[in-house]
Amino acid sequence: MNFTLMIMGSASAMPVINRFQSAQVLNVRGRLFLIDCGEGVQMQLIKYKVPIERIEAICISHIHGDHVFGMFGLLSTMGMKRRTAALDIYAPSNFGSLLKFFLSYYGDGIGFDISFHPVSAKSPEVIFSTRTLNVLAFPLNHKIETYGYIFREKTPPLNVRKDVVDSYGLTLSEIGTLKRNEDVVRPAGKDDKSDFFNGFAKCSGTDKPLIIKASDSTYRPFVPRSYAYCSDTAPFPELAEWVKGVDILYHEATYLEELDSQAVQRHHSTTLDAARCAEKSGAKMLVIGHYSARCKNLQPYLKECRAEFRNTFAANDGDIYDVPCVKFK
Repeated sequence: MNFTLMIMGSASAMPVINRFQSAQVLNVRGRLFLIDCGEGVQMQLIKYKVPIERIEAICISHIHGDHVFGMFGLLSTMGMKRRTAALDIYAPSNFGSLLKFFLSYYGDGIGFDISFHPVSAKSPEVIFSTRTLNVLAFPLNHKIETYGYIFREKTPPLNVRKDVVDSYGLTLSEIGTLKRNEDVVRPAGKDDKSDFFNGFAKCSGTDKPLIIKASDSTYRPFVPRSYAYCSDTAPFPELAEWVKGVDILYHEATYLEELDSQAVQRHHSTTLDAARCAEKSGAKMLVIGHYSARCKNLQPYLKECRAEFRNTFAANDGDIYDVPCVKFK
């Protein structure tokens, strides 16, 4: 069951020769979500063998060019590939006029439905939900309306242990009861085998009801996984709480700490801002990116971050970060 982050672009606004601008793909159990859509994103998708036609939804943080200039080329390519599946786009409301402009000139070449969902939230709010996943949006602290996103697997339903099913000859109804985390109660003196399956050992005779406890008979198949995307933003107090405990936190780190005055002026973050957010939130892993064009060497970024938060990784285009599926203990 995949939960895999793929970096398509790790640069900030100014073009550089060895990095593309902000774009990521999150693969959740085979469902592909594109997060931001910087210039050249479709070339990166092709390079790293991400099937463009399988992208289910696009989440845009804000309409600065380094986060959206790749959108319209990508939509055109989807049309040329004869995509038929509908595409959902989640973005701030001001993206709507850009999409309308594009469709007014090039919409005839788009053979699929595009559903635009304006994002508006003052704190983490579910914007998209499937049977197994919630996607939440939350506001960031940038020059214009900007949102971060959290992808969080839902807590899986309980499974009933096979040895319990076999030992007690559980009926479908009783299995359903245990899955709801409710105890199964069989009346006193009931021969709980003969009515269901032959060949099972009978319960000991007793004048008390037989109670099959859900707590002893069930288990969660895996620990839900989560990912938070925070770009672009200046630090603010609520953020660490909003992304609390995520498996991977992506946090922009445009500047080294020595340029903190520029970060403040431009509503961005430094390495230490990102690392402190990860530390306060209890994130398991921090991935940084959105580097200033003056960045020629990632080692100073890593050194500053790891002084505050050891499990930090500096993103490069093409990097892959996988959250393994872990069973509940």
